[in-house]
Amino acid sequence: NILQSIFTDYYELHPRPAVIENVNKMIHCGDLLTVVPCMAVLTVEILNLFPFAVKAVFALPAETNTTSFVLFICPVSLFLAFIAIVFYYPAELRVYFLEDRTLLDCLFHSVRDVVLRMFSKMNKTENFTPGLICILHTFGRDLKWNPHIHALISEGGAGNITPWRPVKHFDYSFLRNAFRKVLLERLTSRIGPTFRKVKNEMYTKHADGFYVRAKPNLCTPDITIKYISRYLGRPVIATSRIDTYDGKNVTFHYTRHEDNKTVTETIPALNFIQKLIVHISEKHFKMLRYYGIYAKHHKQEMKLRKCISAEKQCFLHFYTGIKLLLSLGHLCVFSIQYLLSVFRNKHN
Repeated sequence: NILQSIFTDYYELHPRPAVIENVNKMIHCGDLLTVVPCMAVLTVEILNLFPFAVKAVFALPAETNTTSFVLFICPVSLFLAFIAIVFYYPAELRVYFLEDRTLLDCLFHSVRDVVLRMFSKMNKTENFTPGLICILHTFGRDLKWNPHIHALISEGGAGNITPWRPVKHFDYSFLRNAFRKVLLERLTSRIGPTFRKVKNEMYTKHADGFYVRAKPNLCTPDITIKYISRYLGRPVIATSRIDTYDGKNVTFHYTRHEDNKTVTETIPALNFIQKLIVHISEKHFKMLRYYGIYAKHHKQEMKLRKCISAEKQCFLHFYTGIKLLLSLGHLCVFSIQYLLSVFRNKHN
């Protein structure tokens, strides 16, 4: 693989242990002579071993099916409608997240607080709670460091009295201003007084709040699953985007957002490696987080189950059993996806 060749030729040990671990996984991906997870398939005559593409930032191959990630989402979420919203902030703040990666938690917490507040203020007695799935994405098409949050928000919320209230209109003006306020306040409390000057500049330059963009509604579970899978399993760069590698320089291309033109860049291999390893997260850092009714053991989940039809209740029991088997390692991902497809086709 071309990525393996580039890193094998030029890679040197770097201070962050997470970088060392991920690069070594990628270099030895698919090598049966090393300790790599394998899938054993017992046939009539012989035991065959097939190496998995290891779970790392540099997924090999890039086309690996990643829909298995969503098997760990709250089961009730499979029957809810979502809206996808992307939360951005000014480019001047990116360097703070690069220098101190623990500040990335502030992004998650700011989005969570803003969305929960928007639903709560609809009715203070009910205190509606939505389902919220947040995914951290750290790179753009040009491989630059650009951490931002993709949020999947349920089009409705569970109240203290009402089991479920549909919500079709979101207050984007509130989201923009509240996200700016909460994020800057959290960064100030973490960084200290030296950040106050930058904070004041952000309020002056961005009087209308930070950039919050809504994508087209994701009304069906299948589209929701594909959306989550794309941002969870997507590598920093697909091998199909790397055009050439001559031993010294790497040529790759990307489609620019502004005008949809294809841009081709040729850079030294060491610079290319630098662009990639910056996106490796620290070990045990959660890139996907659940809030609201999707939080673990949330009190509203049982109430929501009562709103689901008998047929969907049957699917929930089937789904929960499969999820348990996967967590115990008794079924491989491919078998589970096949069983799910058979069950859905049978009940359509």
